This record gives sequence, C-alpha cells and structure tokens, in this order.
Amino acid sequence: MNGSLTANEELLAALAAGLAQSPPCEIAVCVPAPYLAQIQSLKSKHAALSVVDVGAQDVSAHASGAYTGEASAAMLKELGCRYVIIGHSERRQYHAETDALVAEKARAALAAGITPIVCVGETLTEREAGRTEEVVKRQLAAVIHANGHCISEIVVAYEPVWAIGTGKTASPEEAQAVHAVLRAQLKAATDQSARIKILYGGSMNAANAATLLAQPDIDGGLIGGASLKAPDFLKIIAAAPV
Repeated sequence: MNGSLTANEELLAALAAGLAQSPPCEIAVCVPAPYLAQIQSLKSKHAALSVVDVGAQDVSAHASGAYTGEASAAMLKELGCRYVIIGHSERRQYHAETDALVAEKARAALAAGITPIVCVGETLTEREAGRTEEVVKRQLAAVIHANGHCISEIVVAYEPVWAIGTGKTASPEEAQAVHAVLRAQLKAATDQSARIKILYGGSMNAANAATLLAQPDIDGGLIGGASLKAPDFLKIIAAAPV
C-alpha cells in the first residue's frame, strides 16, 4: 500500500529513462487499484514503458454483486491488467485468506484472461519446524485442484514470510530447494509445466538479485520495497535473464 499520483509519476518516469538504455526482461508493475488508470496513462506518455505490463495487488473471488469494496477480475481486465497478485502472505495473514479462497481468486482471474501470480510461503515457525515443503505444497495444491487444465497459465511466487520486509533473505541454495519442490509439483500436475514461471519474493534487492536469479529454478522476482526505488529496480531488471 504505497504510492501517490506524484510519486507514481516520478517512479515511472525514472523507470522509463532507465529502460530506454537497456534491453529489458519481462517486467510488470502491480499497483494499488486506485492507480491502475494513472499507470496506463503514464505508459502512453512514456514510449519506453510499452514493455512494462500492469497488474493489480488483489482481486475478488466474485464476479459482481453485493461485495462492497471489492474489485472483480472483469474490472481489472477493463483497466488493462495483465496480472494480479493472488494470496500474498499479507493477505493470508491480515485478511485470513485461506488456501481455498486463494484458489477461487486464481480461478476468477483466469476466467477473465488475467494471469494470477499465486504466492506461497512458510512462516518462520513453520520453517523451524521443518514444515516448509509441506506448507508450500499444500498452498499450491489447492490452486492446482481448483484450476485443473488451466494451471499452466499461472505464475507462482515463493515468498518465505520470514524474509518479507525483514531484510532477511533465503540463501540462494535455500530458495532454489523450495523452487525445485514447486517445479516438481507443477510438473506432476501438467505436461505444460515448462511454461510456468516461478518467482522468488523474499526481499530480493539490487545486491542479491543476480545470485538468486542464477539458480536453475528461479525464473524471476516478485519485488517488494526495492521496486519503489527506480535505481534499485533497474539494477534487478538488468540482473534478470532475458
């Protein structure tokens, strides 16, 4: 929950300047819903931002109706969203989102032609109890079960809860181990698993991005605080495999 009209314009202008100077990888910015229209306007203003897709940070599991304050997948699609973050750890923690609800939100996004970025990850307590694999597989299994043959259309983000906003980061080896588990689970679920990107989302920053992205099963990053600083975000983009 960051941003303002002025701050957004400054950030996107700085990104545009940086992207004009280097070949980009796949990039998306997922912004609070009130700013989606502004970001589309800024994309029209800066030609270099044509390579940047737009996403939202959450979506309703419902198509329409008496769900005050919710934003449906159809609404997000109309505002030009290609992606939406589903089941972020903060949504699970602060809004009590269950695995089943996350799966329903993923289904709603897919039905509208939006790619869900499905977040999975364990808490520090779960990691210390040796339950990391159990937790992430359970969270992903709910989405696989609810979405069947469409599962190859999702993006998965592994975000160890203990490494979000804490400055702590899973070592490249720790992150790779969990990504490998998720890759195997997806491979068992669909013969199109090679299409599914798995992102690392635990405090990836300009200093550690290259090492993390060099791991065989880490396809990209779900960037938090570092994405609010254009120089840092651009360094991460430069470190990503094209």
